[in-house]
Amino acid sequence: MKIGLTFTESRWENYPAWIKGTDSDIEIVELHWEKHHKEEVWELIDDCQGIVLTGGVDIHPRFYDNPRTNYPNGDGRFNELRDEFEMHVFETALNLQLPVLAICRGHQLVNVALGGQLMQDLEEGGNKDHRRHGDTDGEHEINVVQHSLLAGIIGSTTARINSAHHQGISVLADELAASAYSPDFVIEATEWKDKTDKPWLLTVQWHPERMIDKHTNPASYRIREEFLNEARKR
Repeated sequence: MKIGLTFTESRWENYPAWIKGTDSDIEIVELHWEKHHKEEVWELIDDCQGIVLTGGVDIHPRFYDNPRTNYPNGDGRFNELRDEFEMHVFETALNLQLPVLAICRGHQLVNVALGGQLMQDLEEGGNKDHRRHGDTDGEHEINVVQHSLLAGIIGSTTARINSAHHQGISVLADELAASAYSPDFVIEATEWKDKTDKPWLLTVQWHPERMIDKHTNPASYRIREEFLNEARKR
């Protein structure tokens, strides 16, 4: 089984290790904006059974029609080539009806690709600190929407997750529904509002691939299991 995984310069090694686990039948297909042209994406993922969109650098504000590039807790560095490449990966995955798991930046990228907006800095907008400090992720509880896809996966309407972001969804794309919130009402997960004729999709703002308790926390291991189960159906 092949899983397409977008490359990131931020702790990349955690993603293939988490996805593969002890499953020797899983092959990772690296999707890298510098190694591949957009025209190659269809061929690259045509024989994949699932796609993971990873975390990393802030999405350039031009993709959500915001002219401001200088904002709190942003370093002013963007990677528009990566933004464009990964939006094309997402669009192609939808066309091929592939299950998609989107993590942190990926969660935000899916919302932007579908026409949603981002809050450029959560604390500036009056929310709590959701950032990573030093080598330590933040942690907090989330409330999971009852009867959502996520609730069915983790078997609960609450979870404790890690946190390492300073931006978040401000306007949710019309096609998406929020499936989890932080205590200060940041959207922590999304899924399709109408799942009819659409491939499996789950986006999460946290990092299930590097949770300290990823082997026992359902907000990590059950998400991995469900995503791979969907991929195996291919």
